[in-house]
Amino acid sequence: MTIDLHGSIGASSTQSQDLEAQEWKSLPWDQIRQAVRRLQMRIAKAIKAKRFAKAKALQWILTHSYSAKLLAIKRVTTNKGHRTPGIDKKVWRTDRQKLAALSLLKRRGYKPQPLRRIYIKKKNGKLRPLSIPTILDRAFQALYMLALQPVAETCADKNSYGFREGRSCADAIKQCFIVLARRTSPVWILEGDIKSCFDEISHSWMVKNILMDRRVLEQWLKAGFIENNRLHPTSAGTPQGGIASPVLANMTLDGLEGAIRSSIDPKHDQVNFIRYADDFAVTGRTKEILEQKVRPAIVQFLAVRGLKLSQEKTLITPITEGFNFLGQNVRKYGQKLLIKPTRQSVRSVLEKARQHIKSCRGKKAADLIRKLNPLLRGWANYHRHVVSKHRFGSIDYYVSGMLWRWARREHRNKSDRWIRQRYFSADPKGAFSVQTQDRKGKPIVLNVYRLAQTVIERHIKVQGAANPYDPEFVEYFEKRRVFAWRTYPLRPRAFRPGEDKPVSRCHSPNN
Repeated sequence: MTIDLHGSIGASSTQSQDLEAQEWKSLPWDQIRQAVRRLQMRIAKAIKAKRFAKAKALQWILTHSYSAKLLAIKRVTTNKGHRTPGIDKKVWRTDRQKLAALSLLKRRGYKPQPLRRIYIKKKNGKLRPLSIPTILDRAFQALYMLALQPVAETCADKNSYGFREGRSCADAIKQCFIVLARRTSPVWILEGDIKSCFDEISHSWMVKNILMDRRVLEQWLKAGFIENNRLHPTSAGTPQGGIASPVLANMTLDGLEGAIRSSIDPKHDQVNFIRYADDFAVTGRTKEILEQKVRPAIVQFLAVRGLKLSQEKTLITPITEGFNFLGQNVRKYGQKLLIKPTRQSVRSVLEKARQHIKSCRGKKAADLIRKLNPLLRGWANYHRHVVSKHRFGSIDYYVSGMLWRWARREHRNKSDRWIRQRYFSADPKGAFSVQTQDRKGKPIVLNVYRLAQTVIERHIKVQGAANPYDPEFVEYFEKRRVFAWRTYPLRPRAFRPGEDKPVSRCHSPNN
């Protein structure tokens, strides 16, 4: 089997038989990814040069290549929702099914099926609708998103961080710190939230302005959803639950930063913009600038796309009172800006920990620890870039109390001394722990993750102009992935005489 220069695997009958005979895992995935990446970089280059016809021709080649189809199938069969079926109740589990799906990814005759509607509970108690496409429709979306992502990244706003490759919530929070930490920084913040963003985007605007196959896009948008065995048509919005939705929503909102900056006087009005998906914050020197210039510009920009600002969640607040953004509280105390986990976020993780512990009544302590640790470690890793040490200690204290009560309930006839000896003595620092065995039968000590042991690291924000599909930034993103971009040196240690010191990971302009 060979891969041509256009990123496709040869489709002759002999090669197709060889492909079917191979195991799915033995396919040359590195070569396949490189072939697709080359085409994506060519699309980004054409968009940068404003050669849109050339970009569209390259998109056609990419969406019809076997390499891209293989990657699309791999994505939908390995992501978090790969076991969730659509209305046809089908999923692709075996290697034979995955390889057979290659013949199904054809544009000619393709018609998406309606979506399966489910609801999940939001933090405020309301229900959020999710629409689940069939596995085939998800694969088609993943295929066409491979061709659309280079366009989205090249045209994206400089300070947009949600659902983008190489960017995260930590970058958005770091940008908040950069624009608000100085003494001369703006002191007023407009907290923006778009009302039912995913559900209200204008279909006609997307079909007219998003650079992809219009027939396929229109079919996705008009597919409708099934609820209570009834078909409901969709006249607006991009359904949450599909692979394409985040990219389409991002492209709809791209240009908002430019619209805001064009509405102000750059010589006198200092304005900064940070956006993550449909949540955004705009800073200004005075409340009047945000009310009289920025807000009308946002309303006008959104109206063209069929969107509105949420009156309940869109607020203008001074930095001395602080505001919540992406689970963090950003507030100035005098001249000192501190970013901390919000109280709602702390209450949420404690409530989840309480539910996990409650669900493990009558079970082994090792099972409880294995269920609890991913929650605590994930929450700590998310908040490890801000002022979180005090919050970490508080959560450890409350979780330790919950675990003590669990142990007392499980061993009602045992003394406190016995419980301490059983569950709090194996770990040197006194954390809830238990002696067990690994898969090979080796004795190990399994302990509950202590948030206080998480190292606080200041995140280094991604460059605003960095594009992962631009050859100029390939090495930059590679360094970020392997942590070579960190600016702090390694901890010093003693060296034996004649021993060479290791090369520091400290960044310098020459490396």
